[in-house]
Amino acid sequence: MLESIKSLARQYAADIVQTRRHLHAHPELSFHERNTAQFVAGQLKAIGITPQEGVADTGLVAVIEGRSPNSRIVGLRADMDALPIHEANDVPYKSTIDGVMHACGHDAHTASLLGVARILHVLRDQFDGTIKLVFQPGEEKAPGGASLMIKEGVLQNPAPVSMIGQHVAPNIPVGKIGFREGMYMASTDELYLTVRGKGGHAAMPDNLVDPVLIASHIIVALQQIISRNRPPASPSVLSFGRFIADGVTNVIPNEVTIQGTFRCMNEEWRAEGKRRMVKMAESMAEAMGGSCEFEIVHGYPYLQNHPELTRRLRAQAVDYMGVDNVVDLDLWMAGEDFAFYSQVVDSCFYRLGTRNEARGIVSGVHTPTFDIDESALETGAGLMSWLAVQELRAV
Repeated sequence: MLESIKSLARQYAADIVQTRRHLHAHPELSFHERNTAQFVAGQLKAIGITPQEGVADTGLVAVIEGRSPNSRIVGLRADMDALPIHEANDVPYKSTIDGVMHACGHDAHTASLLGVARILHVLRDQFDGTIKLVFQPGEEKAPGGASLMIKEGVLQNPAPVSMIGQHVAPNIPVGKIGFREGMYMASTDELYLTVRGKGGHAAMPDNLVDPVLIASHIIVALQQIISRNRPPASPSVLSFGRFIADGVTNVIPNEVTIQGTFRCMNEEWRAEGKRRMVKMAESMAEAMGGSCEFEIVHGYPYLQNHPELTRRLRAQAVDYMGVDNVVDLDLWMAGEDFAFYSQVVDSCFYRLGTRNEARGIVSGVHTPTFDIDESALETGAGLMSWLAVQELRAV
């Protein structure tokens, strides 16, 4: 089976690259992936697979049934959405949509999963069980397409015993794969604060309630929650990236707006940390004569790679890739809505190396110059096919 999968991955590699290039040139933002979904559906139908369309509006689900299709079901996921970034790369497949770009590799994920569909459809008489293919919208935007697809039953009828996902890794050389057991990626919550006071002439602060001063105290004080209330063994980050006090040199405004992010890897601490932040900000503003409106947009949970499943898949990746090409990953405080699957069913989210320094392919995700070494796509499709089949055989 291993050699059959590798042979088919090589055979389809050029087509997978062309699929990725088409998707890259025609990106669509989160929950607007209508043309993308139509393209994916057409590709699946051409293979001989009829997808269920319109799941979470722009998502698709398809199954590949082997022998004894009810014996075991494994789910594979790819996300399809792009980012509001204007592409700076000068490549033939450059985005044709101004201000929209596949800067996070979701085009590669979708192309790889379509490659998996081609490979496993050919081999369906050689394995027992069912492979469930999940083409998901809206990974980049809360509430996350994964949460919506779960609500619409993507983990039912049939119900997978495990979910597997992959993500491009521009920090890992092409030809290598990364795994991590247990906690891997952080929960993500967006913080929006509006601090109000009484503005006026900066030369007469005694007649004012300075929201700039109040907001500054709040930002500094909130870091105390991380340093003094967080469990020491629980990774956590609190960062503020936007602070707008729209006055001038001699005018203090009536209000200040602040935006930030809170990330951690413990759901109990996540809830407690947010409760403490709101209480501290509101109380501090009131004590200084102003007020603080604190809104939290609750994002994705932390991503937990099931230890036993991840160990199995890592061992199978060694068989497919060779021991020197499978690496261990560090904790990553970025967020990923694949985490929703990991909270419901045994899941594993691994990284696909796409870096090639010799070719200058080194830019990080979410940047205007992000790109991948497309030879990774053969690995992406072949390895995921192998892992899926081997997981069907797991006891």
